[in-house]
Amino acid sequence: MQVETQLLLAARAGDPQAMHALLATLRVGIQRYATYRCGRATSIEDVVQEALIVINRSISTVENLSALAGWIAKVVTRLCLLPPLQLLRATDSLLQLERSPSFLARSPDGLRLDVVRALESLSETQREVILMRDFEELTIGEMAARLGLTREATKSRLHRARTLMREYLTTGDHADADAR
Repeated sequence: MQVETQLLLAARAGDPQAMHALLATLRVGIQRYATYRCGRATSIEDVVQEALIVINRSISTVENLSALAGWIAKVVTRLCLLPPLQLLRATDSLLQLERSPSFLARSPDGLRLDVVRALESLSETQREVILMRDFEELTIGEMAARLGLTREATKSRLHRARTLMREYLTTGDHADADAR
């Protein structure tokens, strides 16, 4: 414990070797927590790498070792939620969405389930553009070529699909409908 505290203090002071050693020390715990928290829906290695990057960039904000563990847990939890949230990256204000009461009330597993349900609520053509863009990471041009549409029509279809996803995820109505 004393060694980790010394590493944290040296890393906060800007010592690159201490930062490297601290990240190597934290990596195993981060990977274990990410595996527990994210499940199979997310690439665990991507979450671990992103968490290490966040820690590296923001270590100066951490006061002590006990605060570090709680902060890392929050970082990993948010990173586990990124795949569902990326579906909404075209929203005007992701922060506004994150602060909405219906969004805050969801657990990470509940959010994943809601994203699946939101995808299922889309028409086949709308679901197809979401999957192409956000899961296959195709460009608009590649999507348009595959769909046999113009770039403008593809953009329009993607915008409409994301709008419907956002509406589904930000309203509490679907939870009531599912219970019926």
